[in-house]
Amino acid sequence: MALPEKLILVCQSFRVGKEPKGICHKQTDGLLQYIEEGILDRGLDMQVATTGCLKQCEKGPILVVQPDNIWFKGVNSEEAIDAILDGIEAGEPAADYLLS
Repeated sequence: MALPEKLILVCQSFRVGKEPKGICHKQTDGLLQYIEEGILDRGLDMQVATTGCLKQCEKGPILVVQPDNIWFKGVNSEEAIDAILDGIEAGEPAADYLLS
């Protein structure tokens, strides 16, 4: 299998050896599937992976696009996912969700 052009990291709030804390895992229920479907529908060369805590709980849920190292905050809806994927397609990050 070839390596994907981009990787989407989605915070799932896990801590080493402990239960998840924070809000990311609570507010992304069902969105991982939606991200996967959006990638396929758009024909993007991307893969989705979940992560442990990204230490941005107050701004979560957090999504990171690599290798661009673009961080997005408040990604808790299909509308947010659509805006982010549309921005990736257009080559311009979705400004409303950028974490600065």
